Amino acid sequence: MDTSESRTRSNKTKAVPGAEVLAYQDGAPFDQVQYLEAKLILKPDRFTSAQSFRDFGKIVRKTARATGVGFIEDTGFGGKPQIREIIFLDTPDFALYRSAFILRRRIAYKHGFPFGDPEIVFKFRHPEERRASALDMRPRIGGKYRIKFKAEVLPLKDRIGGYRTLYSHNCQFGLSQAPDGDRTAMATLSKVFPALATLKRSAKDKVALVNGGIVEEVLLPIGQLDFGKGLTAKCDVGLWRTRGEHRSLVGEFAFQAKFDSKESVAAKQKRLCADFYVALQHAVADWLALGVTKTAMVYRLNGAAPQSHE
Repeated sequence: MDTSESRTRSNKTKAVPGAEVLAYQDGAPFDQVQYLEAKLILKPDRFTSAQSFRDFGKIVRKTARATGVGFIEDTGFGGKPQIREIIFLDTPDFALYRSAFILRRRIAYKHGFPFGDPEIVFKFRHPEERRASALDMRPRIGGKYRIKFKAEVLPLKDRIGGYRTLYSHNCQFGLSQAPDGDRTAMATLSKVFPALATLKRSAKDKVALVNGGIVEEVLLPIGQLDFGKGLTAKCDVGLWRTRGEHRSLVGEFAFQAKFDSKESVAAKQKRLCADFYVALQHAVADWLALGVTKTAMVYRLNGAAPQSHE
């Protein structure tokens, strides 16, 4: 069981005067959105070299300046892309994904070898903010973990020039913090992640690689966007491809900003974020892949993806 010393909650927010205070069963207040993560899902065919990543980055820089957003180029922009390995785990009938859960493991590579503690990410993603915040995502582990509640912004499914929002309630920790035992058994996972109790699965059920796929992520940091008054966001561009066949699946541009609360973000900052995001869609219209997410592409490897909340 976790202890107060072992917890790391990234979204400790102050209560808004006059606001309704909602709490989990132990009295802890509902997690509040403290991250904005904006994404553009991209066609993969253009990403054929490190230079193609940099070409996209130049469009980002040009668009930022045109919309009045500050931009500082990352020191790694001219270097080699980073490599990470990602796997998704689910039951054979995709029970997690159909219930808006995502479970994945990510490993960073350095000079061709695994580096650091593999990261476990368990998330509940839903278009309704209240539904996402109401689910207690805290794990029952003895080690450290982080809870991150994000507003994830994506383009409209059928056209450029707008955006839609998904709310992603995340739990993250290093694999070394996970308890021993059969980590593929639903019985074990339900103990580690009490939120999975809503699935009412058999204790004999197990999870395995989704569609047998291992994703290789090629990632290049682009820089930092500055929306004013201390609101900054690191941005990067990446490509997901299957390990082994190197079959390109999907590209992505993303930027992420952190803030104390949604109420602390000024109207001008919100407008700059929106203006930049919409302007970039128009600037890279030929690159965009509408109506998909990276996770959905993995679930589609062997055919149509199951029904999801994305």
